[in-house]
Amino acid sequence: MIDQIWLWIGFNAFVLAMLALDLGVFHRKAHAVSFKESITWTIVWVALALCFNAGVWWHFGEKKGVEFLTGYLIEKSLSMDNVFVFALLFSYFAVPAQYQHKVLFWGILGALVMRAIMIAVGAVLISKFVWIIYVFGAFLILTGIKMIFKREQAIHPDRNPIVLWFKRLMPVTPDYRGDRFFVVEAGRRCATPLFVVLILVEFTDLIFAVDSIPAIFAITTDPFIVYTSNVFAILGLRSLYFALAGMMHKFHYLKIGLGVILVFVGIKMLLAHSPYKIDTVLSLAVVATILAASIVVSLLRPASSVPPAVGPSPPAAP
Repeated sequence: MIDQIWLWIGFNAFVLAMLALDLGVFHRKAHAVSFKESITWTIVWVALALCFNAGVWWHFGEKKGVEFLTGYLIEKSLSMDNVFVFALLFSYFAVPAQYQHKVLFWGILGALVMRAIMIAVGAVLISKFVWIIYVFGAFLILTGIKMIFKREQAIHPDRNPIVLWFKRLMPVTPDYRGDRFFVVEAGRRCATPLFVVLILVEFTDLIFAVDSIPAIFAITTDPFIVYTSNVFAILGLRSLYFALAGMMHKFHYLKIGLGVILVFVGIKMLLAHSPYKIDTVLSLAVVATILAASIVVSLLRPASSVPPAVGPSPPAAP
C-alpha cells in the first residue's frame, strides 16, 4: 500500500515538473511553435511514455506492461480527434499562432484534472457495480458505429451553449489582449476571446473523455495504469497538434478507423467475464493494425476534396 502511494506521488511530481519545465523554460515567451520544435517534443513525449512503459513492465510484470502500452495506444489514437477540433477552433477564432501553445497548455492541465476525477469515479463504479462494464461496452459500440457512419457537420463554436452562457456571465473584449485571459477595462473585469477558446478546448476534451475513459477500462481496471496511460497520451497532445494540425485533412479514413477501434474495445468489454475474453496482447495487435491501416489507406487514397468543417469565418474576435 505504501509503495502504491509513493508511485502516485512520484508520478504526479514528475508530471508537474515536466509541465513547469515546459512553461517556465521552453515556452517562457509566447512564440509560434515551429514544425521542428513540435516534432522534437512529440518524440520526447513518446520516448518518455515508452521508458515509463518499460518501468511498468519491469516493476509490475508483462501483463501490466502490455496493458499500459495498449491503453496508451488507444488513448493516443482517440486524441487525434482532439487535434482536429483544436485546429478548427484556432482557425475559427483566428487565434494568433504565438498564443496557441498557452491555450493548449492550460487546456491540457485542466484536462488532466477532469480525467483524474472521471477515472476515479469510473474505478469506483466498476468495483461496486460489475454490470457497469456492460453499460460502458454497449456505449462504446454505439459511439463507434456513430463515428463510422456519421457525416462531417459544420461546427459553429460561437453557438456553443457553454460559450453563450459564459458571455452572459462575464463581458468579453472585442479582440485579443496579447496572451492574457482576463483584463480590467473601464473598471470592469473582462475575459478575452483567448479565454473563450480555452473554455471550448476544455469542453471538447470533456466530450472526448466520455468515449476514451470507458475505452481504457476495457483494457484494464487498474486505476494507476488507466491514469498514467491517459496522462502520457494527453501530455503529448500539444506537440502532436502543432505537428499534425496542417495535415489532419489528409487522414480522412482515420475517423472510421477510430470508430472500428471503439467497437472492438466495446466488444472486448462485453466479453470480459465470459469464456471468450479477448487477450490484451491480441487487443494491442488489433488496435495497432486498425490505426496503421486507416492512416495508410488515407495516404494511398487521398480525398477528392476537403469538406468545410466550420461555419463562415467570423471576425478575429467572437
